Amino acid sequence: MWGLDQYLHSATLTFIAEQWVYRMIFGMGIGVGILGLLQFITHQTSIDPHKPGKASILVTEGTYRFSRNPMYLALLIVLLGFGVKLGNMLSFIIIPFFVMYMNRFQITQEEEILREKFGVEFENYTSQVSRWL
Repeated sequence: MWGLDQYLHSATLTFIAEQWVYRMIFGMGIGVGILGLLQFITHQTSIDPHKPGKASILVTEGTYRFSRNPMYLALLIVLLGFGVKLGNMLSFIIIPFFVMYMNRFQITQEEEILREKFGVEFENYTSQVSRWL
């Protein structure tokens, strides 16, 4: 996003409340991420995204009632806020690629491991709660 902003200035957009909007969006992202992290800490389960097999419990409470991946959703929200801060509409081109990358290379693998580990409980959860929001 930053690179696009640096080299392609033609799509710059500014508006009066820009700083407040990006701070609000950025803060929401940080808040969602912290809440998701706190749920894992409260349930004493692994927060390591590279080792989902270490999960000791399937967390379905708190922010996990609305999103199966609130910590990744938090990153997405922060990226949106950063895009607003940059003020360059072209920087938002990165957002769909971030979602596709996370789905393909992180979330899908995590879900396979959780499906094996938690079976029907995980299947029921995925049928009720969407991957992002």
